[in-house]
Amino acid sequence: MKKSSLSRLMLVVCVCALALAALGGCSKKPAVVTAPAPVEQVAEPIAEAPKPEPVEPAGPDYANLDPSQYGIEDVFFSYDQYDLGDVSMGVLSKNARILKEAGVTLMVAGHCDERGTIEYNLALGEKRAKAARDYLVSLGVPAGSLKVTSYGESRPFSNGHTENDWAQNRRAHFERP
Repeated sequence: MKKSSLSRLMLVVCVCALALAALGGCSKKPAVVTAPAPVEQVAEPIAEAPKPEPVEPAGPDYANLDPSQYGIEDVFFSYDQYDLGDVSMGVLSKNARILKEAGVTLMVAGHCDERGTIEYNLALGEKRAKAARDYLVSLGVPAGSLKVTSYGESRPFSNGHTENDWAQNRRAHFERP
């Protein structure tokens, strides 16, 4: 073979080899990675959480408070009297509403001014306390929730010696037993 033919042949062989190499590399397609088709998710309805019932504000802690702190008021009496006047009955009506709600036991304490003997004032103080208790019971307050005592003149609210001081001491007072 001639040198030129040989060169040509070599050239053809090289070109073919290169073509085969190029074609051989292209014959393999890169693996196509396909992601799985997205699954359509059906949203389930979300149930609303139940709304809490409105909480009633807690009332006063009647058992641990002084009765005057939740609206219980004393009633006052005229000199040497134990009958209830219109004003006293109005105060006791309000007290009865509170006591029925509170459900507590109270002491109704009868008090007197300093005039009169100790024995007389103890008896008068008891009559005052019983008059207040009996009226509350007539308004629906359970009798078992009201205790009665008399302090007579021994626990004055005012220590003065005037008519105004004495008027403050003639009362039925409500306290925790």
